[in-house]
Amino acid sequence: MPAAVFGSDLRGTEPADYKTHYKMPSYQSRKQWEIRRHELQQQVLSAAGLLPLPAKTPLHPRVVRHLEYEDYAIEVILLETLPGYFLGGNLYLPLRQRSSVPAVLIPHGHWKRGRLENLPLYSVPALGINLARQGYIAFAYDMVGFNDTRQTSHGFGGWSETLWGFNPMGLQLWNSIRAVDYLQSRAGVDGRRIAITGASGGGSQTFMLAAVDDRIGFAAPVNMVSAYMQGGDPCEEAPNLRVGTFNVEIAAMMAPRPMLLVSSTHDWTRNTPVEEFPAIREIYRLYGVPQNVQNVHIDAEHNYNRQSREAVYRFLNCRLQSACTTVGPFDQEIFVPKDEDLLAFPKSGARDLEGYADVFQAWQVVGALSPQSHDANAQRDALRAAIGAKWPSHVTTSTRGHQTVLSQASQSEAVTGYWISGKGEPILVVHPAGPAVAMRAQAVADLQRSGRPILILDAHSKSRARAQKALSDRYFLSYNRSVDAERVQDILTAAAWLSQKAGGKLELIGLGNAGVWCVFAAAIAPVPIELTSELNGFGGSDQDFRERFFVPGIQRAGGLSAALKLISHVRTIPLESDSSQASDFVQLLTSLQRLQQSDEIRYQQVTSQIAAELQSSAKTNLSAAGQLLQLAQDFTEASKTGHLPNIQNLARAVDSHLYPPADFRVVASQSDNQ
Repeated sequence: MPAAVFGSDLRGTEPADYKTHYKMPSYQSRKQWEIRRHELQQQVLSAAGLLPLPAKTPLHPRVVRHLEYEDYAIEVILLETLPGYFLGGNLYLPLRQRSSVPAVLIPHGHWKRGRLENLPLYSVPALGINLARQGYIAFAYDMVGFNDTRQTSHGFGGWSETLWGFNPMGLQLWNSIRAVDYLQSRAGVDGRRIAITGASGGGSQTFMLAAVDDRIGFAAPVNMVSAYMQGGDPCEEAPNLRVGTFNVEIAAMMAPRPMLLVSSTHDWTRNTPVEEFPAIREIYRLYGVPQNVQNVHIDAEHNYNRQSREAVYRFLNCRLQSACTTVGPFDQEIFVPKDEDLLAFPKSGARDLEGYADVFQAWQVVGALSPQSHDANAQRDALRAAIGAKWPSHVTTSTRGHQTVLSQASQSEAVTGYWISGKGEPILVVHPAGPAVAMRAQAVADLQRSGRPILILDAHSKSRARAQKALSDRYFLSYNRSVDAERVQDILTAAAWLSQKAGGKLELIGLGNAGVWCVFAAAIAPVPIELTSELNGFGGSDQDFRERFFVPGIQRAGGLSAALKLISHVRTIPLESDSSQASDFVQLLTSLQRLQQSDEIRYQQVTSQIAAELQSSAKTNLSAAGQLLQLAQDFTEASKTGHLPNIQNLARAVDSHLYPPADFRVVASQSDNQ
């Protein structure tokens, strides 16, 4: 909003949802679009819990059953996409195959029987069998919670899962990525010619995979790319997924690779020929290939019926087999085997969900094992994407006396604060109760006497409309940032304005609960910030984030440990010494902080000593040796870098009583003597 509208913050006044009518932005150049495409790719992967991309563990593909017919075969396949977690599917194969052939992925929609569904309106077996007869290898695989893939429900989740980016959409997208890995590893597949097609929820998975995996060379989403309806199902929604974007823009990320949009006259794709298709074609035009995107409009209800399938056959035939025709190939009659022949686990029941906790843990482990998990730039990108905050290129301002309103061009926020002019390097102060309370703090009073320019920020708070919408809309966070994420954005906006106005090195001071907001703002800022922050016992546990800094995906992005490591200069304000009721972990963290800030050399000596004692403990406590050795490694790294050890690992060790009391006494005594 324009800054001239003094103090009006429009965020949350009309929160978006999956039925909002979106308009495609206009992009004037290929360069402008590709910058945006990269941002969107990071956003989708982050929302899916896949940024940075997890470690790819062995798939251990297993052929459970092989069924052979006159001109095609069907195999029942299991893939271990996470350690101990299995994806089920059916592989449709042409017989008498003489060379490598194209492959087609088939994610199914929300029809009751999943990949087994065979109705006039929708049939996965008809699609798979006909593609095999036409010379393709087609892999139809489960949505999470369907058929053979039932170690989670289809709608699993909770606040802890949200912090770790563990959601049905993300797990399903990971399964799709691993399905591509499987096809490329299989003899007889031409790994350079891989396509994907699916309808409804399978259509969502089609354009989501195409958006993040460039190995997909051809895509045909059916009855799903719409400016009017975005999904509304757990596997099509994820926190932060569509903040500032929508399905049409995400589908356009397929450009310049060939794509067919199949739409229907009787569902939310009814306007595709005149609205969504022309908008996507404009993106293809930036690459000089508007002909690479096509639309076929079918007069039918929501479907993947014979007409829609035959349109996809023609598209694939032309693009993958260089056999362009206006008619055919056609659907042929098919024989569908019994369900028990197409399933790896014909019987299902409550036992299917017994391993859910193990799947969640496997998700956390492969994320931590990502090749990029220790790369500072990748870690910063992951935190930025999870928070969804940006350093603005330009900030406008309106001022009345000491009252200042900041805003970004074309954005709806109005960031308010109390401005005290001065000379020297600027200071940004953030207190959760705002300037009136902050100015009564002794630390702020001392700063005012320094004569330096100071901006004291107002904290962003929920609007009534936003609060009501968040309570009633299950997918609110798919389309709207959390309040804490908005607060980080406000800090970055204010910091950018101070940098452009006053220049020099910026000092950021976070008081009370705002201390945590400031840690993450400083971590993702593109300029060095000297940070002084109160953590008040915030140790980076899931519970801490739930209560004091709720940002979806923040733990998956590295959490507090990653943020602290990314800040060039940070001084944390420890708890007062009379905090006798604090937990062992809080006392330990406070002691470490005091020692770290008061005597750098002694801190390195003590952390090195603790690492040695932990390694010794691991030799006698074999059942916990792995955890103790990991913690020893964390303390070794802390002794070398001067950073705090990994806070999440430390908290787990203290909570499970693995951290030896003697080590705690060492840290406490060293810090108390300072």
